[in-house]
Amino acid sequence: MPLRAEGFSLQEVPISVGLRPGPKGLSLWGMPNLCRLLQLCQRVLGQALFERLMKMTFYGQFVAGEDQEAIKPLLRRNQAFGVGAVLDYSVEEDLRERRDGRSRTSAAEKEMGGAEQKQKQYQAHQGFEDHHGGVAGAHTYFYTDEAKCDQHMETFLRCIDASSGSSEDGFSAIKLTALARPQFLVWFSEVLVKWRRFFLQMAAEQGQAGRAVLEMKLEVEKLQETLANLGIVTKAESQEWFMGESLGTSSTVDLLDWNSLLDSCTKISKPLLIPNRQTGQLEPLLSCFSEEEDLQMKRVLQRMDVLAKRAMEKGVRLMVDAEQSYFQPAISRLTVETQRRFNRNQAIIFNTYQCYLREAYDNVTGDVELSRREGWHFGTKLVRGAYMEQERERAAQLGYEDPINPTYEKTNEMYHRCLDYVLEEIKHRRKASVMVASHNEDTVKFTLRRMMELGIHPSEKKVCFGQLLGMCDQITFPLGQAGFPVYKYVPYGPVNEVLPYLSRRAQENRGFMQRANRERDLLWKEVKRRLLAGNLFSH
Repeated sequence: MPLRAEGFSLQEVPISVGLRPGPKGLSLWGMPNLCRLLQLCQRVLGQALFERLMKMTFYGQFVAGEDQEAIKPLLRRNQAFGVGAVLDYSVEEDLRERRDGRSRTSAAEKEMGGAEQKQKQYQAHQGFEDHHGGVAGAHTYFYTDEAKCDQHMETFLRCIDASSGSSEDGFSAIKLTALARPQFLVWFSEVLVKWRRFFLQMAAEQGQAGRAVLEMKLEVEKLQETLANLGIVTKAESQEWFMGESLGTSSTVDLLDWNSLLDSCTKISKPLLIPNRQTGQLEPLLSCFSEEEDLQMKRVLQRMDVLAKRAMEKGVRLMVDAEQSYFQPAISRLTVETQRRFNRNQAIIFNTYQCYLREAYDNVTGDVELSRREGWHFGTKLVRGAYMEQERERAAQLGYEDPINPTYEKTNEMYHRCLDYVLEEIKHRRKASVMVASHNEDTVKFTLRRMMELGIHPSEKKVCFGQLLGMCDQITFPLGQAGFPVYKYVPYGPVNEVLPYLSRRAQENRGFMQRANRERDLLWKEVKRRLLAGNLFSH
């Protein structure tokens, strides 16, 4: 039966395609050396002819236009078919060489001295600052100084302005590596991960190994004794932590309580020491967290505050993109801090969770539970992930456990598990929102079926769908015309400056060509159906 939101009585959900106005141009340029090929074409053809060719083909397929004015026709056309926009100004720095010609790696290693004492996943490595290689489907920023971060903030502000009015309840995408020093994000991630692992270690010692993370509860008296016996803090000092965080009346501490103690711990008079799991020796938790890093924290939160306020003024929602696993703990913590302030009445700030990570479910459930306790609206975009090859290569080089699920099937299971948890939260509290950012037809059908079973109507706009511009129109446009909230992720920017983005679009995953062939087959099937029915040009 046709896909329709009216009445919301879906027995089957066929995702099919009609002759709707999709993006123009070719969609089959998935070649590994595309970026070099494009640069060669640019030299041979000259700038003017090259730009014309790109706009007729590859650029016209995946990029909406060069500026805010140029993208308006595409946005209006998509809006006519019920498809909104997540705007992303996709201009990127060239990460191959620093402007001063110096090695990125040597600079990073110099600034991140003592890396041998860090968790291996959260340390400098060959090519650290160039987190561009092996990345598909995401763009990155190269940090030069705080002024550059402010320039990126201004770019995001213009993108928010462009999003306003471009589509109902539109989104604007931002990246925290554009707003903060990458070394700071790594340092902060290391602190957060050490603190979490210390909690898990103590939970195991209290006989709770194997439980779900949120079910682990440390008995406060035993916890105080452990901290005192390890020489970390005295019982009196730890008591001040608990009282200061209004935990004094509770006899147990769970992971969320434990995380809330981190601010108290950073303010005590002496450096906080925690045991190293490998050596058994005490080492400073905050050995690399100086006044400068504290200032970095304030600066990035101030920038996020400016963006969030502008988004609220313009009626736009902010989508904070996920990045590499060694940045992500800090990115999620900073995003949650912003959600606490701006998601009091509705979900304005959306965090992104990568379901190819082994810890994805723990991360999602932990943040949902935190939003319950504190009374704010949980907003999320669920993705499978864009950094798999880079993550696995880095884990092998540095000798730590691969953070990625072992198979694509496991990632699918994780995605559906996280999604189902959020859908249940929407059913019971109506204070959560999710974007199902997926090109997987089975995932879309799973979502629609669960929405029907849980009584979540599309008109509530608690569940929306997202696909990339230039891909999977056979999913996007039927959803939009059936009344479901659906968005295209819409990059824009000058031709020359979006070439890195375009090269990764073609290499996004090994299934790209298969999906393109499927879209071709569906279109041909629809053409034949309409020819036989005598209504080729009907909508």
